Amino acid sequence: MGSHGGLFYRYQDLAPQLVPLDYTSCPDVKVPYELIGSMPELKDNPFRQRIAQVFSDDGDGHMTLDNFLDMFSVMSEMAPRDLKAYYAFKIYDFNDDGYICAWDLEQTVTKLTRGELSAEEVSLVCEKVLGEADGDHDGRLSLEDFQNMILRAPDFLSGQRVQLCLAVLGGIKAPTGGLRASEYRGRPATCFRTSPPSTSASEGTVEKPGQRRPA
Repeated sequence: MGSHGGLFYRYQDLAPQLVPLDYTSCPDVKVPYELIGSMPELKDNPFRQRIAQVFSDDGDGHMTLDNFLDMFSVMSEMAPRDLKAYYAFKIYDFNDDGYICAWDLEQTVTKLTRGELSAEEVSLVCEKVLGEADGDHDGRLSLEDFQNMILRAPDFLSGQRVQLCLAVLGGIKAPTGGLRASEYRGRPATCFRTSPPSTSASEGTVEKPGQRRPA
């Protein structure tokens, strides 16, 4: 089964009383957030609850196997930078309005610094980020603004600011090494798969996740 099979057993081990070994018999079963958030890859991540919310179908952090596979494929070291940026944007959009506003940035910086900055320092960081990245000067970051901030210059990609933007995505390592989204398609053990979205930095567009399809 390879890496996808290993992840299935990781998922099943979280709640063996809920997840049968024959997952095809109940593909819509969900593992509660309390168990997802206690995983070694997540338990010390300040964004653990927000990560689980973003990858879960209903935003409650409770995950189907599909959600679990999506999370690990995006967090993999082999996932494309633009895909990581797409999900970093969603994670940092705390109020889920499709933009990163000043309040979202405050929540993000506070979590990234684990509350070690004063309110004034947090505010100054947020103002600087908005000043540098808010392309249309509307006081908030769109997905395109966020992508441009990360992709606009090669030297910027290796700088501290992009590490700040993507730090949340480095908190999870795939247990069996890098994973490509395509590795999961049509695999029998997991039986269903939702393709993660792909982004086009040049056009600022996002393809939404595809529908589940049987293996």
